[in-house]
Amino acid sequence: MATLTYAYSDLTAVVGPLASFAEPHSYDLCEEHALGLTVPRGWEVMRHVGEFPAPIPHADDLEALADAVREAARIEPAHVLDQDVDMATGRRGHLRVVPPPR
Repeated sequence: MATLTYAYSDLTAVVGPLASFAEPHSYDLCEEHALGLTVPRGWEVMRHVGEFPAPIPHADDLEALADAVREAARIEPAHVLDQDVDMATGRRGHLRVVPPPR
């Protein structure tokens, strides 16, 4: 993976290792497209020399994945909603909300 960044004022496209955060005018590319990138006449391409290292997973990536799984779990098919639902808590199955001790 690589990141392509355009520097419009310099008429330059920079292809380097995968960025760890998003920036305006930056795009992530697979290695094949990073190596085969061409630019318009009059532009210059600056390329990273060597292999493009695999991205290192960040805690943010794992949190985003966990959030996506949680969101998907909230969407239930209509036929599941009719089965075994506790009307008091809105929960289904064996899990229940336990009130705190008084």
